Amino acid sequence: MKKQSVTKGFAILSIAGMMAKVFSLIYIPVLINILTDQGYGIYSAAYQIFSFIFVLTNSGIPVAISKLVSELIATENYKDALKSFRLARYMLLFLGFIMALFTIGASGFLSKRIGYPKAQLSVLALAPSILFTSVASAYRGYFQGMGNMTPTAISQVLEQLVNIIFSLVFAAMFIKYGLEAGCAGGTIGTSLGALVSALFLIYCHRKNGAIKVKDKDSIKNEKYSVAYLMKKIIHYGLPITLCVGMNSAGVLVDVSNTKARLMVAGFNEVNATVLYGYLAKYQQLINVPIAIISSLSMAVLPVIAGAAAKGDKKQVKNNINYAFRSCFLIAIPAAVGLGSLADPIYKMLHIGGGVEIMSYGVIVLVLMAVAQIQTTILQSIGKLYAATLYSLIGICFKILTNYILIANPSINVMGAIYGSAVGFLIPIILNHRMIKKSLRVKFSLILPAIRPFIAGSIMGFIILPFHSIINNALVGLIKKVYISNAIATMVAIILGIFVYVYSLILIGGIRKKDLDRMPSKLIKFIPKFIRKRIK
Repeated sequence: MKKQSVTKGFAILSIAGMMAKVFSLIYIPVLINILTDQGYGIYSAAYQIFSFIFVLTNSGIPVAISKLVSELIATENYKDALKSFRLARYMLLFLGFIMALFTIGASGFLSKRIGYPKAQLSVLALAPSILFTSVASAYRGYFQGMGNMTPTAISQVLEQLVNIIFSLVFAAMFIKYGLEAGCAGGTIGTSLGALVSALFLIYCHRKNGAIKVKDKDSIKNEKYSVAYLMKKIIHYGLPITLCVGMNSAGVLVDVSNTKARLMVAGFNEVNATVLYGYLAKYQQLINVPIAIISSLSMAVLPVIAGAAAKGDKKQVKNNINYAFRSCFLIAIPAAVGLGSLADPIYKMLHIGGGVEIMSYGVIVLVLMAVAQIQTTILQSIGKLYAATLYSLIGICFKILTNYILIANPSINVMGAIYGSAVGFLIPIILNHRMIKKSLRVKFSLILPAIRPFIAGSIMGFIILPFHSIINNALVGLIKKVYISNAIATMVAIILGIFVYVYSLILIGGIRKKDLDRMPSKLIKFIPKFIRKRIK
Protein backbone atom coordinates (compact mmCIF):
# COMPACT_ATOMS: atom_id res chain seq x y z
CA MET A 1 0.00 0.00 0.00
CA LYS A 2 1.46 3.35 -1.07
CA LYS A 3 1.72 6.00 1.64
CA GLN A 4 0.50 9.50 0.78
CA SER A 5 1.93 12.85 1.92
CA VAL A 6 0.01 14.97 4.44
CA THR A 7 -1.00 17.45 1.74
CA LYS A 8 -2.11 14.78 -0.73
CA GLY A 9 -4.05 12.90 1.94
CA PHE A 10 -5.60 16.19 3.08
CA ALA A 11 -6.54 17.10 -0.51
CA ILE A 12 -8.15 13.72 -1.18
CA LEU A 13 -10.17 13.75 2.05
CA SER A 14 -11.13 17.41 1.55
CA ILE A 15 -12.49 16.82 -1.93
CA ALA A 16 -14.45 13.79 -0.74
CA GLY A 17 -15.71 15.61 2.34
CA MET A 18 -16.78 18.61 0.27
CA MET A 19 -18.58 16.38 -2.24
CA ALA A 20 -20.40 14.53 0.54
CA LYS A 21 -21.45 17.78 2.25
CA VAL A 22 -22.51 19.44 -1.01
CA PHE A 23 -24.66 16.39 -1.80
CA SER A 24 -26.25 16.70 1.65
CA LEU A 25 -26.93 20.42 1.09
CA ILE A 26 -28.70 19.61 -2.16
CA TYR A 27 -30.98 17.06 -0.53
CA ILE A 28 -31.85 19.04 2.62
CA PRO A 29 -34.26 21.44 0.83
CA VAL A 30 -36.03 18.45 -0.75
CA LEU A 31 -36.23 16.69 2.62
CA ILE A 32 -37.60 19.84 4.31
CA ASN A 33 -40.16 20.13 1.52
CA ILE A 34 -41.31 16.56 2.31
CA LEU A 35 -41.16 16.76 6.12
CA THR A 36 -41.86 20.52 6.69
CA ASP A 37 -39.84 22.65 9.14
CA GLN A 38 -41.46 20.92 12.12
CA GLY A 39 -40.61 17.49 10.71
CA TYR A 40 -37.03 18.55 10.04
CA GLY A 41 -36.76 19.60 13.69
CA ILE A 42 -37.86 16.09 14.77
CA TYR A 43 -35.52 14.50 12.20
CA SER A 44 -32.58 16.61 13.46
CA ALA A 45 -33.31 15.70 17.09
CA ALA A 46 -33.23 11.98 16.19
CA TYR A 47 -29.88 12.52 14.47
CA GLN A 48 -28.42 14.13 17.59
CA ILE A 49 -29.34 11.01 19.60
CA PHE A 50 -27.77 8.87 16.87
CA SER A 51 -24.66 11.08 16.78
CA PHE A 52 -24.18 10.72 20.53
CA ILE A 53 -24.33 6.90 20.39
CA PHE A 54 -22.23 6.90 17.21
CA VAL A 55 -19.34 8.84 18.77
CA LEU A 56 -19.40 6.71 21.92
CA THR A 57 -18.98 3.67 19.68
CA ASN A 58 -16.80 4.90 16.84
CA SER A 59 -14.81 7.98 17.82
CA GLY A 60 -12.04 6.55 20.00
CA ILE A 61 -10.98 3.17 18.63
CA PRO A 62 -10.57 4.23 14.95
CA VAL A 63 -8.30 7.12 16.01
CA ALA A 64 -6.46 4.70 18.31
CA ILE A 65 -5.95 2.34 15.34
CA SER A 66 -4.62 5.21 13.23
CA LYS A 67 -2.24 6.42 15.96
CA LEU A 68 -1.04 2.94 16.96
CA VAL A 69 -0.58 1.67 13.39
CA SER A 70 1.32 4.82 12.37
CA GLU A 71 3.60 4.50 15.43
CA LEU A 72 4.30 0.81 14.79
CA ILE A 73 4.94 1.42 11.09
CA ALA A 74 7.30 4.31 11.98
CA THR A 75 9.36 1.88 14.09
CA GLU A 76 9.11 -0.85 11.36
CA ASN A 77 7.04 -3.15 13.56
CA TYR A 78 4.76 -4.27 10.71
CA LYS A 79 3.43 -7.50 12.21
CA ASP A 80 2.18 -5.81 15.35
CA ALA A 81 0.66 -3.02 13.24
CA LEU A 82 -1.47 -5.61 11.44
CA LYS A 83 -2.26 -7.45 14.68
CA SER A 84 -3.42 -4.23 16.36
CA PHE A 85 -5.79 -3.52 13.45
CA ARG A 86 -7.33 -6.99 13.60
CA LEU A 87 -7.77 -6.73 17.36
CA ALA A 88 -9.39 -3.30 17.11
CA ARG A 89 -11.69 -4.55 14.35
CA TYR A 90 -13.08 -7.29 16.62
CA MET A 91 -13.46 -4.78 19.45
CA LEU A 92 -15.42 -2.40 17.23
CA LEU A 93 -17.61 -5.17 15.82
CA PHE A 94 -18.57 -6.30 19.33
CA LEU A 95 -19.09 -2.74 20.57
CA GLY A 96 -21.14 -1.82 17.49
CA PHE A 97 -23.47 -4.80 17.99
CA ILE A 98 -24.02 -3.99 21.69
CA MET A 99 -24.63 -0.28 21.02
CA ALA A 100 -27.05 -1.04 18.17
CA LEU A 101 -29.10 -3.16 20.61
CA PHE A 102 -28.87 -0.36 23.18
CA THR A 103 -30.16 2.15 20.61
CA ILE A 104 -33.19 -0.04 19.91
CA GLY A 105 -33.92 -0.55 23.61
CA ALA A 106 -33.36 3.05 24.70
CA SER A 107 -34.92 4.84 21.70
CA GLY A 108 -38.15 5.69 23.52
CA PHE A 109 -36.46 6.85 26.73
CA LEU A 110 -33.86 9.01 24.95
CA SER A 111 -36.44 10.62 22.64
CA LYS A 112 -38.67 11.58 25.56
CA ARG A 113 -35.69 12.71 27.65
CA ILE A 114 -34.66 15.38 25.13
CA GLY A 115 -38.26 16.52 24.65
CA TYR A 116 -38.90 14.96 21.22
CA PRO A 117 -40.99 11.77 21.79
CA LYS A 118 -41.96 11.80 18.09
CA ALA A 119 -38.32 11.08 17.19
CA GLN A 120 -38.46 7.47 18.51
CA LEU A 121 -39.24 5.82 15.15
CA SER A 122 -36.38 7.72 13.51
CA VAL A 123 -33.93 6.61 16.21
CA LEU A 124 -35.05 2.98 15.73
CA ALA A 125 -34.44 3.27 11.97
CA LEU A 126 -30.91 4.56 12.67
CA ALA A 127 -29.96 1.67 15.00
CA PRO A 128 -28.51 -0.69 12.31
CA SER A 129 -26.15 2.03 11.11
CA ILE A 130 -24.35 1.93 14.49
CA LEU A 131 -23.18 -1.61 13.68
CA PHE A 132 -22.33 -0.89 10.03
CA THR A 133 -20.38 2.28 10.84
CA SER A 134 -18.37 0.37 13.47
CA VAL A 135 -17.11 -1.98 10.78
CA ALA A 136 -16.38 0.91 8.40
CA SER A 137 -14.60 2.89 11.14
CA ALA A 138 -12.15 0.07 11.83
CA TYR A 139 -11.00 0.02 8.20
CA ARG A 140 -10.90 3.81 7.96
CA GLY A 141 -8.67 3.96 11.02
CA TYR A 142 -6.33 1.36 9.50
CA PHE A 143 -6.07 3.12 6.13
CA GLN A 144 -5.54 6.45 7.92
CA GLY A 145 -2.72 4.96 10.00
CA MET A 146 -1.15 3.61 6.80
CA GLY A 147 -1.29 7.09 5.27
CA ASN A 148 -3.68 6.03 2.49
CA MET A 149 -6.75 8.29 2.52
CA THR A 150 -8.24 7.26 -0.86
CA PRO A 151 -10.44 4.33 0.33
CA THR A 152 -11.84 6.48 3.15
CA ALA A 153 -12.56 9.33 0.73
CA ILE A 154 -14.38 7.16 -1.81
CA SER A 155 -16.35 5.38 0.92
CA GLN A 156 -17.57 8.74 2.27
CA VAL A 157 -18.90 9.79 -1.13
CA LEU A 158 -20.56 6.41 -1.72
CA GLU A 159 -22.13 6.49 1.74
CA GLN A 160 -23.58 9.95 1.20
CA LEU A 161 -24.95 9.16 -2.27
CA VAL A 162 -26.76 6.04 -1.04
CA ASN A 163 -27.96 7.94 2.03
CA ILE A 164 -29.45 10.78 -0.05
CA ILE A 165 -31.21 8.60 -2.61
CA PHE A 166 -32.85 6.18 -0.18
CA SER A 167 -33.58 8.78 2.53
CA LEU A 168 -35.60 10.88 0.09
CA VAL A 169 -37.35 7.85 -1.43
CA PHE A 170 -38.41 6.40 1.93
CA ALA A 171 -39.33 9.82 3.38
CA ALA A 172 -41.64 10.44 0.42
CA MET A 173 -43.10 6.92 0.70
CA PHE A 174 -43.74 7.03 4.46
CA ILE A 175 -44.92 10.64 4.96
CA LYS A 176 -48.47 9.64 3.99
CA TYR A 177 -48.56 7.55 7.19
CA GLY A 178 -47.81 10.61 9.33
CA LEU A 179 -44.99 12.98 10.27
CA GLU A 180 -43.24 10.47 12.55
CA ALA A 181 -43.21 7.79 9.83
CA GLY A 182 -41.91 10.29 7.26
CA CYS A 183 -39.07 11.33 9.57
CA ALA A 184 -38.19 7.66 10.15
CA GLY A 185 -38.18 7.06 6.39
CA GLY A 186 -35.75 9.94 6.02
CA THR A 187 -33.22 8.11 8.22
CA ILE A 188 -33.31 4.68 6.51
CA GLY A 189 -30.79 5.83 3.91
CA THR A 190 -28.22 6.40 6.66
CA SER A 191 -28.15 2.70 7.55
CA LEU A 192 -28.03 1.62 3.90
CA GLY A 193 -25.24 4.11 3.16
CA ALA A 194 -23.21 2.86 6.13
CA LEU A 195 -23.63 -0.74 4.92
CA VAL A 196 -22.43 0.08 1.40
CA SER A 197 -19.47 2.04 2.82
CA ALA A 198 -18.44 -0.86 5.08
CA LEU A 199 -18.63 -3.39 2.22
CA PHE A 200 -16.54 -1.12 -0.03
CA LEU A 201 -13.82 -0.70 2.62
CA ILE A 202 -13.69 -4.46 3.23
CA TYR A 203 -13.22 -4.93 -0.52
CA CYS A 204 -10.42 -2.32 -0.59
CA HIS A 205 -8.64 -3.98 2.31
CA ARG A 206 -8.75 -7.41 0.71
CA LYS A 207 -7.54 -6.05 -2.61
CA ASN A 208 -4.89 -3.54 -1.50
CA GLY A 209 -4.62 -3.50 2.29
CA ALA A 210 -1.37 -5.36 2.78
CA ILE A 211 1.67 -3.65 4.27
CA LYS A 212 4.36 -3.66 1.57
CA VAL A 213 7.98 -3.76 2.72
CA LYS A 214 10.97 -3.46 0.38
CA ASP A 215 13.36 -5.52 2.52
CA LYS A 216 11.35 -8.47 3.83
CA ASP A 217 14.35 -9.80 5.76
CA SER A 218 14.19 -6.71 7.98
CA ILE A 219 10.66 -7.46 9.19
CA LYS A 220 10.65 -7.72 12.97
CA ASN A 221 8.92 -10.52 14.81
CA GLU A 222 5.83 -9.76 16.86
CA LYS A 223 6.99 -7.80 19.86
CA TYR A 224 3.77 -7.12 21.77
CA SER A 225 1.08 -9.40 23.17
CA VAL A 226 -2.64 -9.08 22.44
CA ALA A 227 -3.20 -7.88 26.02
CA TYR A 228 -0.59 -5.12 25.62
CA LEU A 229 -2.02 -3.95 22.29
CA MET A 230 -5.55 -3.97 23.73
CA LYS A 231 -4.37 -1.80 26.62
CA LYS A 232 -2.74 0.56 24.11
CA ILE A 233 -5.95 0.80 22.06
CA ILE A 234 -8.00 1.52 25.20
CA HIS A 235 -5.36 3.98 26.45
CA TYR A 236 -5.46 5.92 23.17
CA GLY A 237 -9.15 5.45 22.44
CA LEU A 238 -10.84 6.05 25.80
CA PRO A 239 -9.91 9.73 26.30
CA ILE A 240 -10.82 10.48 22.68
CA THR A 241 -14.19 8.77 23.17
CA LEU A 242 -14.72 10.78 26.35
CA CYS A 243 -13.67 14.02 24.66
CA VAL A 244 -15.84 13.63 21.54
CA GLY A 245 -18.60 11.95 23.54
CA MET A 246 -18.82 14.89 25.90
CA ASN A 247 -19.05 17.30 22.98
CA SER A 248 -21.86 15.22 21.51
CA ALA A 249 -23.52 14.97 24.93
CA GLY A 250 -23.31 18.76 25.13
CA VAL A 251 -25.11 19.01 21.78
CA LEU A 252 -27.72 16.51 23.00
CA VAL A 253 -28.29 18.58 26.14
CA ASP A 254 -28.60 21.60 23.82
CA VAL A 255 -31.41 19.89 21.90
CA SER A 256 -33.46 19.50 25.08
CA ASN A 257 -32.23 22.74 26.64
CA THR A 258 -32.93 24.83 23.53
CA LYS A 259 -36.52 23.69 23.14
CA ALA A 260 -37.29 23.92 26.88
CA ARG A 261 -35.79 27.41 27.24
CA LEU A 262 -37.54 28.63 24.07
CA MET A 263 -40.84 27.55 25.63
CA VAL A 264 -39.88 29.48 28.79
CA ALA A 265 -39.32 32.49 26.50
CA GLY A 266 -42.95 32.19 25.39
CA PHE A 267 -42.81 30.06 22.23
CA ASN A 268 -45.25 27.14 21.86
CA GLU A 269 -44.00 23.60 21.17
CA VAL A 270 -44.42 23.78 17.38
CA ASN A 271 -42.62 27.14 17.07
CA ALA A 272 -39.85 25.98 19.43
CA THR A 273 -39.36 22.89 17.24
CA VAL A 274 -39.26 25.07 14.10
CA LEU A 275 -36.64 27.38 15.67
CA TYR A 276 -34.54 24.36 16.60
CA GLY A 277 -34.88 23.25 12.97
CA TYR A 278 -33.37 26.62 11.93
CA LEU A 279 -30.44 25.96 14.25
CA ALA A 280 -30.00 22.48 12.75
CA LYS A 281 -29.91 23.95 9.21
CA TYR A 282 -27.20 26.39 10.28
CA GLN A 283 -25.16 23.54 11.76
CA GLN A 284 -25.57 21.55 8.54
CA LEU A 285 -24.25 24.45 6.46
CA ILE A 286 -21.19 25.18 8.59
CA ASN A 287 -20.40 21.45 8.55
CA VAL A 288 -19.36 21.85 4.88
CA PRO A 289 -16.12 23.77 5.64
CA ILE A 290 -15.74 21.87 8.93
CA ALA A 291 -15.58 18.67 6.84
CA ILE A 292 -12.38 20.04 5.26
CA ILE A 293 -10.93 20.81 8.70
CA SER A 294 -11.82 17.26 9.79
CA SER A 295 -9.96 15.97 6.73
CA LEU A 296 -6.95 18.06 7.74
CA SER A 297 -7.12 16.57 11.25
CA MET A 298 -7.30 13.03 9.87
CA ALA A 299 -4.31 13.62 7.59
CA VAL A 300 -2.17 15.36 10.22
CA LEU A 301 -2.78 13.08 13.23
CA PRO A 302 -0.87 9.96 12.06
CA VAL A 303 2.02 12.07 10.74
CA ILE A 304 2.46 13.97 14.01
CA ALA A 305 2.01 10.76 16.01
CA GLY A 306 4.63 8.98 13.89
CA ALA A 307 7.10 11.87 14.23
CA ALA A 308 6.50 11.99 17.99
CA ALA A 309 7.12 8.22 18.23
CA LYS A 310 10.52 8.72 16.56
CA GLY A 311 11.30 11.77 18.71
CA ASP A 312 11.50 14.04 15.64
CA LYS A 313 10.53 17.36 17.26
CA LYS A 314 11.30 19.39 14.14
CA GLN A 315 8.82 17.42 12.04
CA VAL A 316 6.22 17.63 14.82
CA LYS A 317 6.54 21.44 14.94
CA ASN A 318 6.49 21.78 11.13
CA ASN A 319 3.29 19.77 10.82
CA ILE A 320 1.62 21.66 13.67
CA ASN A 321 2.43 24.99 11.98
CA TYR A 322 1.15 23.60 8.68
CA ALA A 323 -2.09 22.47 10.36
CA PHE A 324 -2.82 25.91 11.87
CA ARG A 325 -1.99 27.80 8.66
CA SER A 326 -4.21 25.48 6.63
CA CYS A 327 -6.97 25.76 9.23
CA PHE A 328 -7.15 29.57 8.97
CA LEU A 329 -6.70 29.55 5.18
CA ILE A 330 -9.91 27.50 4.94
CA ALA A 331 -12.05 28.54 7.90
CA ILE A 332 -11.79 32.35 7.60
CA PRO A 333 -12.90 32.71 3.94
CA ALA A 334 -15.62 30.12 4.51
CA ALA A 335 -16.93 32.15 7.45
CA VAL A 336 -16.78 35.44 5.51
CA GLY A 337 -18.47 33.89 2.47
CA LEU A 338 -21.29 32.26 4.45
CA GLY A 339 -21.81 35.41 6.51
CA SER A 340 -21.82 37.81 3.54
CA LEU A 341 -24.02 35.66 1.30
CA ALA A 342 -26.20 34.08 4.00
CA ASP A 343 -29.49 35.43 2.62
CA PRO A 344 -28.79 34.55 -1.06
CA ILE A 345 -27.51 31.08 -0.09
CA TYR A 346 -30.59 30.33 2.02
CA LYS A 347 -32.84 31.46 -0.84
CA MET A 348 -30.88 29.42 -3.39
CA LEU A 349 -31.06 26.26 -1.28
CA HIS A 350 -34.75 26.79 -0.43
CA ILE A 351 -34.11 26.16 3.28
CA GLY A 352 -36.45 28.80 4.69
CA GLY A 353 -35.80 30.91 7.79
CA GLY A 354 -32.76 31.25 10.01
CA VAL A 355 -30.60 33.65 7.96
CA GLU A 356 -29.78 35.75 11.04
CA ILE A 357 -28.39 32.65 12.79
CA MET A 358 -25.93 32.13 9.93
CA SER A 359 -24.98 35.82 9.66
CA TYR A 360 -23.95 36.00 13.32
CA GLY A 361 -22.95 32.36 13.77
CA VAL A 362 -20.03 32.22 11.32
CA ILE A 363 -17.58 33.16 14.09
CA VAL A 364 -18.37 29.76 15.64
CA LEU A 365 -17.09 28.12 12.45
CA VAL A 366 -13.61 29.60 12.93
CA LEU A 367 -13.53 28.80 16.65
CA MET A 368 -14.72 25.24 16.04
CA ALA A 369 -12.04 24.71 13.38
CA VAL A 370 -9.23 25.94 15.66
CA ALA A 371 -10.46 23.83 18.59
CA GLN A 372 -10.63 20.74 16.36
CA ILE A 373 -7.04 21.15 15.15
CA GLN A 374 -5.81 21.78 18.70
CA THR A 375 -7.55 18.65 19.99
CA THR A 376 -5.94 16.61 17.19
CA ILE A 377 -2.50 17.98 18.09
CA LEU A 378 -2.97 17.17 21.79
CA GLN A 379 -4.09 13.65 20.86
CA SER A 380 -1.05 13.23 18.60
CA ILE A 381 1.48 14.23 21.28
CA GLY A 382 -0.14 12.09 23.97
CA LYS A 383 -2.02 14.80 25.90
CA LEU A 384 -5.32 12.96 25.55
CA TYR A 385 -6.82 13.63 28.96
CA ALA A 386 -5.98 17.34 28.82
CA ALA A 387 -7.99 17.70 25.61
CA THR A 388 -10.88 15.84 27.27
CA LEU A 389 -10.84 18.00 30.40
CA TYR A 390 -10.74 21.25 28.43
CA SER A 391 -13.63 20.13 26.22
CA LEU A 392 -15.66 19.35 29.35
CA ILE A 393 -14.98 22.82 30.78
CA GLY A 394 -16.09 24.40 27.48
CA ILE A 395 -19.29 22.33 27.38
CA CYS A 396 -20.23 23.37 30.92
CA PHE A 397 -19.85 27.06 30.04
CA LYS A 398 -21.78 26.52 26.80
CA ILE A 399 -24.75 24.87 28.55
CA LEU A 400 -24.82 27.60 31.22
CA THR A 401 -24.70 30.40 28.62
CA ASN A 402 -27.44 28.75 26.55
CA TYR A 403 -29.62 28.27 29.63
CA ILE A 404 -29.44 31.96 30.53
CA LEU A 405 -29.67 33.54 27.06
CA ILE A 406 -32.17 31.36 25.16
CA ALA A 407 -34.93 32.09 27.71
CA ASN A 408 -34.62 35.80 26.87
CA PRO A 409 -37.41 36.43 24.27
CA SER A 410 -35.35 39.07 22.42
CA ILE A 411 -32.35 36.70 22.08
CA ASN A 412 -34.15 33.30 21.88
CA VAL A 413 -32.37 30.78 19.60
CA MET A 414 -29.42 33.17 19.02
CA GLY A 415 -28.42 32.32 22.59
CA ALA A 416 -27.27 28.92 21.29
CA ILE A 417 -24.82 30.71 18.96
CA TYR A 418 -23.39 32.82 21.79
CA GLY A 419 -23.17 29.71 23.96
CA SER A 420 -21.25 27.83 21.25
CA ALA A 421 -18.80 30.73 20.86
CA VAL A 422 -18.09 30.71 24.61
CA GLY A 423 -17.94 26.90 24.62
CA PHE A 424 -15.16 26.83 22.00
CA LEU A 425 -13.25 29.95 23.05
CA ILE A 426 -12.44 28.68 26.56
CA PRO A 427 -10.94 25.32 25.40
CA ILE A 428 -8.98 27.17 22.68
CA ILE A 429 -7.21 29.28 25.33
CA LEU A 430 -6.51 26.24 27.53
CA ASN A 431 -5.41 24.04 24.59
CA HIS A 432 -3.03 26.74 23.36
CA ARG A 433 -1.31 26.94 26.74
CA MET A 434 -0.99 23.14 26.95
CA ILE A 435 0.50 22.78 23.44
CA LYS A 436 3.08 25.52 24.12
CA LYS A 437 3.97 23.98 27.48
CA SER A 438 4.25 20.42 26.11
CA LEU A 439 6.34 21.26 23.05
CA ARG A 440 8.29 24.08 24.73
CA VAL A 441 7.92 26.24 21.65
CA LYS A 442 6.45 29.70 21.16
CA PHE A 443 3.84 30.12 18.45
CA SER A 444 0.93 32.48 17.90
CA LEU A 445 -2.67 31.77 16.97
CA ILE A 446 -3.12 35.36 15.79
CA LEU A 447 -0.27 35.66 13.25
CA PRO A 448 -1.36 32.75 10.99
CA ALA A 449 -4.86 34.30 10.86
CA ILE A 450 -3.85 37.86 9.84
CA ARG A 451 -3.29 37.33 6.10
CA PRO A 452 -6.35 35.07 5.62
CA PHE A 453 -8.41 37.69 7.51
CA ILE A 454 -7.19 40.54 5.27
CA ALA A 455 -7.80 38.52 2.08
CA GLY A 456 -11.17 37.34 3.40
CA SER A 457 -12.22 40.93 4.22
CA ILE A 458 -11.34 42.06 0.67
CA MET A 459 -13.39 39.16 -0.66
CA GLY A 460 -16.37 40.04 1.57
CA PHE A 461 -16.38 43.72 0.51
CA ILE A 462 -16.47 42.69 -3.15
CA ILE A 463 -18.87 39.73 -3.34
CA LEU A 464 -21.91 41.23 -1.59
CA PRO A 465 -22.33 44.32 -3.84
CA PHE A 466 -21.33 42.18 -6.84
CA HIS A 467 -24.15 39.73 -6.04
CA SER A 468 -26.67 42.58 -5.76
CA ILE A 469 -25.64 44.08 -9.12
CA ILE A 470 -25.76 40.73 -10.97
CA ASN A 471 -29.00 39.66 -9.28
CA ASN A 472 -30.80 42.93 -10.11
CA ALA A 473 -29.57 42.82 -13.71
CA LEU A 474 -30.74 39.21 -14.17
CA VAL A 475 -34.15 39.88 -12.60
CA GLY A 476 -34.63 42.68 -15.13
CA LEU A 477 -33.60 40.40 -17.99
CA ILE A 478 -35.22 37.02 -17.27
CA LYS A 479 -37.91 37.99 -14.73
CA LYS A 480 -37.22 34.84 -12.65
CA VAL A 481 -36.32 35.77 -9.08
CA TYR A 482 -35.11 32.33 -7.93
CA ILE A 483 -33.01 31.61 -11.03
CA SER A 484 -31.52 35.11 -10.96
CA ASN A 485 -30.49 34.74 -7.31
CA ALA A 486 -29.10 31.22 -7.85
CA ILE A 487 -26.94 32.33 -10.80
CA ALA A 488 -25.79 35.49 -9.02
CA THR A 489 -24.93 33.50 -5.87
CA MET A 490 -22.90 30.86 -7.73
CA VAL A 491 -21.02 33.52 -9.74
CA ALA A 492 -20.36 35.50 -6.53
CA ILE A 493 -18.97 32.37 -4.83
CA ILE A 494 -16.65 31.65 -7.77
CA LEU A 495 -15.52 35.29 -7.88
CA GLY A 496 -15.02 35.21 -4.10
CA ILE A 497 -12.69 32.20 -4.34
CA PHE A 498 -10.64 33.93 -7.06
CA VAL A 499 -10.47 37.26 -5.17
CA TYR A 500 -9.49 35.54 -1.92
CA VAL A 501 -6.74 33.41 -3.44
CA TYR A 502 -5.34 36.26 -5.54
CA SER A 503 -5.40 38.69 -2.58
CA LEU A 504 -3.71 36.06 -0.44
CA ILE A 505 -0.92 35.65 -3.00
CA LEU A 506 -0.39 39.42 -3.29
CA ILE A 507 0.04 39.83 0.49
CA GLY A 508 2.26 36.74 0.84
CA GLY A 509 -0.31 34.41 2.39
CA ILE A 510 0.58 31.62 -0.04
CA ARG A 511 4.26 30.96 -0.67
CA LYS A 512 6.21 28.92 -3.19
CA LYS A 513 7.05 26.29 -0.59
CA ASP A 514 3.30 25.79 -0.08
CA LEU A 515 3.02 24.83 -3.74
CA ASP A 516 5.84 22.33 -3.30
CA ARG A 517 3.71 20.48 -0.72
CA MET A 518 0.68 20.34 -3.01
CA PRO A 519 -0.02 17.41 -5.39
CA SER A 520 1.31 18.22 -8.89
CA LYS A 521 -2.07 17.43 -10.47
CA LEU A 522 -3.70 20.10 -8.29
CA ILE A 523 -1.06 22.73 -9.17
CA LYS A 524 -1.93 22.36 -12.88
CA PHE A 525 -5.37 23.84 -12.20
CA ILE A 526 -3.81 27.10 -10.94
CA PRO A 527 -3.53 29.61 -13.84
CA LYS A 528 0.04 30.48 -14.86
CA PHE A 529 -0.38 34.22 -14.23
CA ILE A 530 -1.32 33.43 -10.61
CA ARG A 531 1.55 30.95 -10.15
CA LYS A 532 4.02 33.61 -11.35
CA ARG A 533 2.89 35.90 -8.55
CA ILE A 534 3.72 33.34 -5.85
CA LYS A 535 7.12 34.03 -4.27
